[in-house]
Amino acid sequence: MKTILTIFLSAITMVAAFGQDITGQWVGVLKIQAGMQLHVVFNITKSDKGYTTTMDSPDQGAKGIPVTGTTFENAKLKLEIPAAHIEYNGELTGDSVTGTFQQGGLKLPLNLSKKHGETQAKRPQEPLKPYPYYSEEVTIKNEKANITLAGTLTLPKKEGIYPVVILITGSGPQNRDEELFGHKPFLVISDYLTRNGIAVLRYDDRGTAHSTGDFKTATTLDFASDVESAIAYLKTRKDINNKKIGLMGHSEGGVIAPIVASKSKDVSFIVLLAGTGIRGDKLLLLQQELIAKAMGLHDTEIAKMVASNKKIFDIVVNTTNPDSLKSKLRIAVKDAIAQNQESKKSKETMDDAAMESQVSQLTSPWMQFFIKYNPSDALAKVKCPMLAVGGEKDLQVPVKENLPAIESALKKGGNKQVTTKAFPNLNHLFQECKTGLPGEYATIEQTFSPIVLDEVTKWILLRVK
Repeated sequence: MKTILTIFLSAITMVAAFGQDITGQWVGVLKIQAGMQLHVVFNITKSDKGYTTTMDSPDQGAKGIPVTGTTFENAKLKLEIPAAHIEYNGELTGDSVTGTFQQGGLKLPLNLSKKHGETQAKRPQEPLKPYPYYSEEVTIKNEKANITLAGTLTLPKKEGIYPVVILITGSGPQNRDEELFGHKPFLVISDYLTRNGIAVLRYDDRGTAHSTGDFKTATTLDFASDVESAIAYLKTRKDINNKKIGLMGHSEGGVIAPIVASKSKDVSFIVLLAGTGIRGDKLLLLQQELIAKAMGLHDTEIAKMVASNKKIFDIVVNTTNPDSLKSKLRIAVKDAIAQNQESKKSKETMDDAAMESQVSQLTSPWMQFFIKYNPSDALAKVKCPMLAVGGEKDLQVPVKENLPAIESALKKGGNKQVTTKAFPNLNHLFQECKTGLPGEYATIEQTFSPIVLDEVTKWILLRVK
């Protein structure tokens, strides 16, 4: 799973100001919590109709997100995003804007400075064209869902017959490179595998980038059907060895891969990168506790938070009626907010619209499935060889609990072809890190540990001899 601050923005407008110039590119750092920050870029332009603003999030690889309303008058800048209950207010002085970012009851300082040129962080592992292998843009039809997935197939050479790995992204809408926090891990992995004689298929998630479909209404099972369609596509190609089709899933992708393999004899091996082995609600509670501890929160605060969230997740697990579910969650979410504010001695309150946004997220098809789903059910039915790896500083899918659960489920089903390994000093993205906190992801230049790349590739090559 990926913890990402999601900011929803939409269309444009408005008021003219005289004298001072607010147009241009404005860059700031939003410090969400201890150890977690996001770079924010506002691109402000002016026409005869007023101001138009878009937002970039370089750390997440997001660009050109439209802002709903922009006003600038008497040196005061105001950006409004009602759909996400977001408002930014600042004052221009010279080439800087001093202001406050607010979302619901959350208020954070956000100062902007005028910058020019590229703000993207260095990513030394990203391969540069021309690549020493064959790369082809492909389309994959999921007939069942009536959608088309756009992707890239790389082959060691244009001619030949090769084993292949399908890369499966983690949670959230990801493009074929699994681009997040300014990193492209699937591009790095694909490049490394292809240079070592293994074909790779990676594709944009449904409803993302160049793929069609609706991501928001999809569940993990829907994403599994997309993988099944990718397998069917590969079986039509003469340059792919149909007996050597493997799956490599990261995070939620590590939940999806066993679902597919448990039903398909076409999968010859699986690699789980930070895959999960415990039920979704238990994973989320553990994730929240570990991140809170790493941030330095007091044990009493952590205990309150975990207890509140457990109550919320239990409601999702045990309530089947949609109306009853929303009603119960409204009460539980309000209680959780009140307890959190009391522990922080805060007088701020979250408005009803923001609370409803949380309830909506909890009742989404994807979240309901994830909270209730136990990966061990599919793992016990997997018969092909599996390699499961994780980082010892992964705070999102901790290896101490998940790797043993994965191994236990496989062996319970009679599969003894399982290898698990935890790598020291690596986080959820398999970067060498200090704390493992999500806030480090964007600041680390390394995209993916070369040690893990090497070990995973060697394991695959032994399976596809």
